[in-house]
Formats: sequence, C-alpha cells, structure tokens
Amino acid sequence: MQQPLLFGYQRRWFQDKSRFKIGKFARQTGKTFTTTLEIVDDAFDAAIAGKRTRWVILSRGERQAAEAMNEGVKLHAKAYGLVFDEIQPYDWVGDNGTYRALEVELPHGSKITALPANPDTARGFSANVFLDEFAFHKDSNAIWKALFPVISAGWKLRVTSTPNGKSGKFYELDTGKDEAWSRHVVDIYQAVADGLPRNITELRAGIADDDAWAQEYELKYLDEASAWLSYDLISSCEDDAAGKPENYQGGPCFVGRDIGRRNDLHVVWVWELVGDVLWERKRIEQKRATFAEMDMAFDEVMRDFWVVRACIDQTGMGEKVVEDAERRYPGRIEGVLFTSSSKLVMATQGKERFEDRRVRISAGDVALRSDLHKLRKMTGPTGVPRFVAERDDDHADRTWAAFLGINAAAGMDGPRWKPLTGQIGEQPQSELDKDWIPADA
Repeated sequence: MQQPLLFGYQRRWFQDKSRFKIGKFARQTGKTFTTTLEIVDDAFDAAIAGKRTRWVILSRGERQAAEAMNEGVKLHAKAYGLVFDEIQPYDWVGDNGTYRALEVELPHGSKITALPANPDTARGFSANVFLDEFAFHKDSNAIWKALFPVISAGWKLRVTSTPNGKSGKFYELDTGKDEAWSRHVVDIYQAVADGLPRNITELRAGIADDDAWAQEYELKYLDEASAWLSYDLISSCEDDAAGKPENYQGGPCFVGRDIGRRNDLHVVWVWELVGDVLWERKRIEQKRATFAEMDMAFDEVMRDFWVVRACIDQTGMGEKVVEDAERRYPGRIEGVLFTSSSKLVMATQGKERFEDRRVRISAGDVALRSDLHKLRKMTGPTGVPRFVAERDDDHADRTWAAFLGINAAAGMDGPRWKPLTGQIGEQPQSELDKDWIPADA
C-alpha cells in the first residue's frame, strides 16, 4: 500500500516501529495526522496477516477525539481501502462516569476507539494506545498510573504533544534519560527544513508573543517557578464547552472589563455562574477602538446576558468609562482602581478559583493561555508585592479582565440571584428593575 506523501520528520516518526515512542512536535506540524496514519497502517498489516488489532486514542477532550477520528482515521482508512460504514458514537460507561466515545470497526475486525482522556478511560481498554497532546491532559500522572498496567502485556504506546510547562507526565517522559523510549523532537525550524510549507517570519510576527513562540514552536519548557498561574493549572481548567455564548444557560453572570485604548487591549469578559463554577461565556477583545465602540461592546454584553455585577478598571482613562456605565446600569457597576493591594486581592481570588477548579475557560486558545501564564508576582525593594507581565508593552489584559469578573462574583456563589421583579434567568424588563435579591427571597 502506498502511503500519503509525508515530510521527512513525519516519515521518520511513521517508520519508527519502537514499542514506546514519544514525539515533541511544534504546533500544526501534523503529529495527530501522522500517528493516526500509523494506526490505520497497523490495522492494514493485521488484515493482510489475517489478524485483528486494537487501538485506543485518548485525547484532551471530545472535540479533539472527534478530529482525530474524522480528519485522521477516516481519511487514512479510505486511502487504504479499509471501508467502513460510519464512525459510531456511543456512551462509554466507566467506574466514575459516562464518556462520549467514537469507534470504527474496520474490515477483518480491527477496532479503533477515540475518547477523552482521564484515569477512568485509561484503564478501561486492553489495547495499543495513542496519547494525543498528552501534556495538556488533566491529571496526566493519574492517567499514566491507570494506563501503564493495561498496556504492559505487549501493547504499543504512542505519545505526542507540544510542551506545556515544566510539570506533568509528558515533561517527565520527554526529559527522561532512559533508553526505553524512542524520542522524536520536531521544532518549527526542523519541520520547515524537512519540507513543511510555513513562513517562519510570518508565523512569529503573527503570534506576537515571545513566550508562546518559544513554547509552541521552539518546544522550550518555560520556567514555572515565578508564574502566578502555571500552564498545568491553566490547562486543568480548560473545557471545550467554555467561551461559547450559545452554551449560556440563562444563569447569573459576572463581568470583568479591563480598559485599554492604544497599546493595550480593551477586554470584556463574561462569566456565568453554574453551581459554584464560573464558566467563560464570552470574551470581547478590541484594540485601538473608540470609547463609543468600547461602550457598544459592553452594552451588547449587558443586553445579551443576565449580568448581576460588573467590575471595571477605573484607573486613568477608566474614570469616565465607569461613570458612564454607572449612569446606564445603576446598582450593577463597581469601579476598581488598580493598586498593589487591589491587584493582590484579585489575583489571589483568581488563583484560588483556578486551584479549586471552579472556573472553566476556552480550550486551546494560545493567546489566552500565554496571557494567563505571563503574570508574575514580584517583590519590590520595600517588600510590597506587585504583579507584572513579562514585558512592559504587554499588561496581561485578558488575565485582569478575567480576575475583575471573578472579583465581581466574590461572595455570590452561594445563593442564586434574580431581578427584583423577574424570575431566575430573565433579563431586567424595565428601568425600575435595577435591584437584585437572593433567588429564594
């Protein structure tokens, strides 16, 4: 069977038949595409030999599992002539929950299953395993402990990812010195040298972030020691369902608004409180917008969501912004002056929310992850702590908008709240409907 045309680094990965294989690849270099090709090729070889094989793909979430099946397995199986009806979704029931799985059964009986990774699904199959973007799996050490006994009976293991800070099982495996693993490293420079059609200069200018470029494309493990939010902590709070306005459930919302005009972003962040968890529902980012355009964006949020409280950066040019917002939405606006003490309070509240896993943020958003990670806590010569971003021209605007929104929700994740004259989940219906009371009042 003639395989698809592969770049040099893909061909080296594909042809490496080691039992334990780990690949550290730059973003968008085709690591999932190439590994699913190897999986289908293994099923083809098994069919030729009159045997069956079994593969399980454990991805960071349901969306990534679906992409591996649709853009990898399905495409390659068709090229190999391994025709199957459709990818079959089903609910896989484990000891600790039910998970959405996707499965294909190829001619001659080989099966390939893809589903979200967690300790439950990791121990649920006796099969060859592909850990896709393993550095971003929640509870990667627990997944590894559950998985390894399962594959110990001669099964193969494929692990790929881009780096995600100096923590987690992927970092430990990749930086190990043992000879049990065949290790592949493909940064953007190697990929382009091997034929990948990318303009490195354009990519670097487009990402416009030295940390993100170093990690995502140069494969450097960034030092987590001084980061207020580690990459591992950030990843643990990512969710495919977050950041999508269409998933709004009609619950009380809390808004953070960080003011920026020329060099900085104007960011409006909407959190919805579901139980005791704040879900990112919408994030508006503007640069060099007029004050009128910024107010229109804020009004859109206040119109489309049931906003109980909004905290707005009142520092400098924020004075007038807060004054105008208070006039339009009396009783629901709080201006926050950015001082060392107020930043410490907000940053501490925010970090506690992340550590307790009581926030859910957009998954796979490189700019957001970089923004959240760049915040550092420094101690000045007088001993007073202060928070800075890594570069003077970047003030972690998304992070402060998120923290402002978390500050708006402080103390309100116990009882539900409702408009004085409305029902839970409704928008205020009149100018009189400006006050808010506990939902059980």
